[in-house]
Amino acid sequence: MPKLIEQPENDQPQVNNLSQVGVEVVNAELVRMHQSSAQVIHAQDLELNQSAAFKLNANHVQARQSAFLFAQADALTMQEGLLGAARAETIAMNGSAGLVAAKNVEFGNASALIIAAQQVRAERIKSVILLSRNVQGNVTTMLDTRGALIVGLVGGLFAGLALRLGRSLFNRK
Repeated sequence: MPKLIEQPENDQPQVNNLSQVGVEVVNAELVRMHQSSAQVIHAQDLELNQSAAFKLNANHVQARQSAFLFAQADALTMQEGLLGAARAETIAMNGSAGLVAAKNVEFGNASALIIAAQQVRAERIKSVILLSRNVQGNVTTMLDTRGALIVGLVGGLFAGLALRLGRSLFNRK
């Protein structure tokens, strides 16, 4: 079982190498984690290998066989990982994600619930909702940008009609 190490917030080393430990908060310019977990990570550069984090905020993230729930980064690269929600300038990944919001997304073999990006390039993507201006590659999606717009308009129309009908039926004396 990994040891739990609590890092003081005022102590910000330039490099923090963690192996087989669990930490609450990590603040450093460069963080390398191997088979470790962290609640919150703040770093310029972050390298994760078979590790997990609840929330991370970094300029550059490289992850391999890792998982995190919330991520904010300039550039995020993930191989064989699991991601809850991420916001970044560029995201390149193989694995599974819940919500991906980025300027540029490049997926190898990936699946995601929601992808919102200006440009998407993919080897193979499976998604529920895809919102993008430019899509290149093999993409299987339940709702693309046009489909999401149509579903929203039709759903709004029926909700408005149902409200109007309900008011007219129940407001009679």
